[in-house]
Amino acid sequence: MGAMKQEFLMIDDDVDLSQLVKQYVAQFDIDLTLAHEPREGLALLDTKQFGVLILDVMLPEMDGFEVCKRIRQNSNIPILMLTARGDLTDKVLGLELGCDDYLAKPFEPRELVARCMSLARRAQQSVLPKNTEGLKLDSQLLKASFADKSVDLTSMEADALQILIKHRGEVVSRDDLLNLLKGIDSEVFSRSIDILISRLRVKLKQLSDKPFIFTARGKGYRFWDE
Repeated sequence: MGAMKQEFLMIDDDVDLSQLVKQYVAQFDIDLTLAHEPREGLALLDTKQFGVLILDVMLPEMDGFEVCKRIRQNSNIPILMLTARGDLTDKVLGLELGCDDYLAKPFEPRELVARCMSLARRAQQSVLPKNTEGLKLDSQLLKASFADKSVDLTSMEADALQILIKHRGEVVSRDDLLNLLKGIDSEVFSRSIDILISRLRVKLKQLSDKPFIFTARGKGYRFWDE
């Protein structure tokens, strides 16, 4: 029996490029739905579940950053953002808004497939909830919960929290987090890891005033919940 076909969505106004990508990824059992306008893509996300979103930064009506911001209001779909120049500012802003990975145009189609499949595997990985003195992480549903409250996480946020929980009480350096997460461009790690942890802290704050993640100045971060 063959592998189950993956269903991804691509929002890019470059019709020719989108069609080429759709044809290329088909050989990897990826069914790529195309949307050439942001509102069309957002409407598709409201009506169908996709494994990964490939999102271009330069779009008509609204740019990819605004699209990402709107999606993150109610969805944790893994987002691969396409940046025209691989611009550092674009990458950092995308991370701040919740995208999971980046790829600069022009790109190698095989790398696009590899990155998308990696994001899909992380999102679909079945991991038993991690219990830490009341805080629970469900890596499959991408949720963290405490007492009777819960909060949705992106796949990158869930991975980061899982790493910190696994090394509970130990300081995990930024370099180690970067290497374990695999997906954040090393070019932006000095800011991207801090931004990722900052986003995670904001979400955990919705569950409890307890400071689950502590900063070891100049060293990294540690998880503690007692």
